[in-house]
Amino acid sequence: MAKIIDGKAVSAAVKHRVKEECDRLKAKGVTPGLAVVIVGDDPASRVYVNNKKKACELVGFHSEEYALPEQTTQEELLDLVDKLNADKKIHGILVQLPLPKHLDDKAVIAHIDPNKDVDAFHAENVGKIMIGEYSFLPCTPAGVMELLASENIEVEGKSCVVIGRSNIVGKPMAMLLLHKNGTVTIAHSRTKNLKEICLGADIIVAAVGIPKFLKGDMVKDGAVVIDVGMDRDENGKLCGDVDFAEVEPKASYITPVPGGVGPMTIAMLMQNTLTAAKNSINEG
Repeated sequence: MAKIIDGKAVSAAVKHRVKEECDRLKAKGVTPGLAVVIVGDDPASRVYVNNKKKACELVGFHSEEYALPEQTTQEELLDLVDKLNADKKIHGILVQLPLPKHLDDKAVIAHIDPNKDVDAFHAENVGKIMIGEYSFLPCTPAGVMELLASENIEVEGKSCVVIGRSNIVGKPMAMLLLHKNGTVTIAHSRTKNLKEICLGADIIVAAVGIPKFLKGDMVKDGAVVIDVGMDRDENGKLCGDVDFAEVEPKASYITPVPGGVGPMTIAMLMQNTLTAAKNSINEG
């Protein structure tokens, strides 16, 4: 029987820590500020944005939301980013992805001031993560590391498998485990002998985007299993990339879906925005 890693509890602890730091900064006359830009009316994006707004209120941040119509042009969006880059009250800028198809998300990300890029998607911040000299980490991989730390799970010397190679989760996740002296394999949908590779892993991070992809026969006894997936099963029920019913009896630790990695993403966004505010007064 695996121990369930409670993402809600760990995220609450992170937000509490951020709130205490925020109160200390406010006493110095600095209120961390986050601007969230959403284009169009994607329902999932709207839920995320609302949750981010609530988290800002909870920790005491100044927050601004810019809800732009679906037909917003690239030029209009870049003009708004320019304005937020120059705004001293705003320390973090987040453009909610995905953008409508006529907009170029890469150009938008490249336009954000790297010092305000609290998603850590800008090429400059990605490069800093590669060499281990970063201010911000992408929120989901940072949340995974926080979950491992919360249970004192040692990464050093462990065999780690990351299933998934996205720029948002898979690649930075592998780098963070490497920085903690894990021995890391990045696997993906075209990996041969994936089952054998996973069976050799002490820590598995599943971020492949396929419901219940990781089965019990792919996991060795005592492995730590982190499920980054957010999928729907054949009955429309929320599930992850891990077949929880099969894997949980074999793992030593496992994250549930929902209530595992999900709550951590917004908590780490708050942490990144706090870091940006501290950096703005050379406190980072």
